[in-house]
Amino acid sequence: MIEEIFLAFIMSIDIYLAAAAYCNSGIRIPPLSAVVISLVGAAVIWSTVSFSAMLGRHIPAAVFHKCGVAVLTTIGVLTIVKSAARSIARKISSNGGISLKKGSLVIRLYLDDTAADIDGSKTLSLSEALAIAFVSSFDCAATGIGAGTHSLNTAALAAMTFTCGCLALFLGNLTGKRVASLKHDLSWTGGVVLIIFAFVF
Repeated sequence: MIEEIFLAFIMSIDIYLAAAAYCNSGIRIPPLSAVVISLVGAAVIWSTVSFSAMLGRHIPAAVFHKCGVAVLTTIGVLTIVKSAARSIARKISSNGGISLKKGSLVIRLYLDDTAADIDGSKTLSLSEALAIAFVSSFDCAATGIGAGTHSLNTAALAAMTFTCGCLALFLGNLTGKRVASLKHDLSWTGGVVLIIFAFVF
């Protein structure tokens, strides 16, 4: 159960930071939208871990485990790189070099969480919540495939992912102004913790 809790915590870090950014920008997250975001994440992690575990039945255990470590480490490194890219993009944007309001929605969401408020209503609608869930599902799916090399309780992991997601959104709303006011993007912490998970568990 420790592995399930730890992995769910890792995946909730980005959600927490996104919620903090919404709060700092005055964007409200209705309970139903929060449930949708957390539910999609739980469904993705359940399906990908199950798929990975199924593949494991046909691959030698040692090879399968090494593949899992490689996948999780890669996702962790990419998360750190994404965090650095966000910091650079925001710095350039603040200097008037580029606008984070231009380009495709997927790219804008990767660089700026508040881009999810497409209609500028300051309230995250269900469709906007689904857009966030869709973008975050890429990292979640890759993490699930890598984590499937561990002996995890899939149902417990999905439940923990949903619970941690809801809790992260709630806490992000409470502490958002303090966290989001920091100059540096903190999503890199999720990448570091994911790499630790890959080698320790």
